[in-house]
Amino acid sequence: MRPARLARSLAAPAPGWTTRADAVVVGSGIAGLTAALELRTRVPRVLLVTKAELSSGSTVWAQGGIAAVLHPDDTPAAHQHDTLVAGGGLSDPAAVEVLVTEGPDRVRELVARGATFDRGADGGIALTREGGHRADRIAHAGGDATGAEISRALVAQIEAVQHDPGIEVIENALVLDVLTGAPSSGGPGPVAGVTLHVRGEGSRDGVGAVLAPTVVLATGGVGQVFRSSTNPPGATADGIAAALRAGAELGDLEFVQFHPTVLWLGAGARGQLPLISEAVRGEGALLLDVAGQRFMPDAHPMAELAPRDVVAHAIVRQMAATSADHVLLDARALGADFLRRRFPGITARLLEAGIDWTEEPVPVAPAQHYHSGGVVTDLHGRTSVPGLYAVGEVACTGVHGANRLASNSLLEGLVFAHRAAADVVRRFEAGELRDAPEVVDRPGDAALVAAAARSRVQRAASDGAGPVRSAASLERADAALAGVTTSAHREADVVAAPQTAEWETTNVHQVARALMRAAWVRAESRGGHFRTDFPDRDPAWERRVTVSLDADGTLLAR
Repeated sequence: MRPARLARSLAAPAPGWTTRADAVVVGSGIAGLTAALELRTRVPRVLLVTKAELSSGSTVWAQGGIAAVLHPDDTPAAHQHDTLVAGGGLSDPAAVEVLVTEGPDRVRELVARGATFDRGADGGIALTREGGHRADRIAHAGGDATGAEISRALVAQIEAVQHDPGIEVIENALVLDVLTGAPSSGGPGPVAGVTLHVRGEGSRDGVGAVLAPTVVLATGGVGQVFRSSTNPPGATADGIAAALRAGAELGDLEFVQFHPTVLWLGAGARGQLPLISEAVRGEGALLLDVAGQRFMPDAHPMAELAPRDVVAHAIVRQMAATSADHVLLDARALGADFLRRRFPGITARLLEAGIDWTEEPVPVAPAQHYHSGGVVTDLHGRTSVPGLYAVGEVACTGVHGANRLASNSLLEGLVFAHRAAADVVRRFEAGELRDAPEVVDRPGDAALVAAAARSRVQRAASDGAGPVRSAASLERADAALAGVTTSAHREADVVAAPQTAEWETTNVHQVARALMRAAWVRAESRGGHFRTDFPDRDPAWERRVTVSLDADGTLLAR
C-alpha cells in the first residue's frame, strides 16, 4: 500500500464557550454510565457527554445477555478458557483473568443498581448458553432485551443524581477532538480536555471546549464504517478517530466480528439491520442452507454453537456453494410459546418484516456486529496518551483477541469502566490529575470529508474488509478511500461544511483507512480476520498489529 497521511484534527469553528471539569466521560452505554457513576462524588466535577439522549447508547441494542460465572458449577477458569479459545491465541491472559474474576461481583453490583434479570424456577438468575461457551453463564433480561434493561437501570441512577452539582450531563453532543498539551519525551502530549459540538440552546450550544486533565472514552464501535451493520446510526467510530488524532495507539483493528445471523432483508438493505441473537442457537435453533440441509456439524465440533467467526465463515462458504445470498435459521422445533416468551423482541421485529418464525425459517446472513480492536489500553483503561482512558467497545483491552466470545462485551465494559474510574480516583487523590495542561495545537492538517461521500467510504470498507479479504481487495479499498476528498473544498459538486454529518463521515473515513492498513499488514487468517491469500493461521503472527499517526500525520501500521 502507498503511504497514507491523515489529519490530526477535525476542521471546526473555534470554540464559542468553555467550561472546566475534573473528568469528562464520553458515551452513555454500559461503560460510560458505569464510569460516570463510579466517578461521581469521588472527584469534584464530572461531565458526562452523550451523542444523543442519555438512554441512546449502543448497550440498549444488546439482545443476548451478559456472561459471568454465577452458577456454583461454573468457574472463572472455565470462563477464561472459553474466552482464550475464542480469542484465537491473541487474547491477553491477564486481561481475561481480570474479566472473569471480577465480572461476577460487577454483575451483582449491577443488580444492586436496579437491573432486573430473568429468574429461574429456583429464584436465582436464569442462565443460558451461547456460542463458544461450554457452560450456562449468560444472564439475560426480558428474554432478549438485556441491554435495554441494563441501560434503563443505569440511566435511572444517573437521572436520580442529575441535579448534583458534582455531575453534569450534556446530551446531543458530538465530541470532535481530544485536546492535548505539549508532548514530552517524543510521546503524545497529555490530555487537556475535548472540543464538542452541542445541538442545544443557550450557553451549551454550538462548538465549545471542556478543559479537563482526564477524558474517558466510551463511545462504542465502528459499525457505520461498513455498508451493513447491526450497530445504531451513531456508531461512527468517533472515539477511535479522536484518539488516533490525539496520538493514541490503536490495536487489533483488523478483527471485525460479523454476526452470523442478521436478518436478511434483500441485497439492497443498508444501515442498521436486526440481528437474531446467538441465544436463539444456544436454545437449539439450527442453521440450514437454502436447500434445507444442515452444514454446521461438518464445519466445527460445536456445530451451531461454534465461535462466531467460525459460524460466519461457514455461512459465507455455504452461500457460495449454493449460489445464495443467505441461509436459513430454523427455530420452529423450539415451539411457538417458547419463542414468543423467550424472545419477544425478536418475534415482534420478525413479524414487522412479515416473518412468523414459529411457522417458517428465518433468512439470515452475516453483517458487521462488533469490533474487537480499538484504542490500546492497559488493565486500568489507560491509553498511550497521558490522562486519556478508553473503556467498552472503543477500547482494545486484550480481552477479545482475534474474536470476541459471545456476551463478553457487556461484561468487559462493566469491569474495565469500574477499573478505569478507580484509577482516575486514585491518581486524582495523589495529585496527578488535578489541573488540565495548557492546550497546544497539534501539527498537521484539519480534515473534513463531505457527508455525501459516506456511501463511497462504506462501500470501499465493506468490499475491502468484509468477512473474506485479500491483499487485492484491501489495496483496492485503500485506493478508493485515498480518493475521497479530505478538505472543505468543492469536489464533484459536493461541498463539505463543518457540521455533524461531515464530522462523523470524516471519523468513518479515517478509521476505515486505519482498518484497511492493519488488515493488509496481518498476512494470515485468524478469528475475525480471514484472508483468502493467506488462509491459514501463522504462529509468527501471534502478536498485535498496532496503528498510530506520527507527528506529521503519516499512518503507521506494524
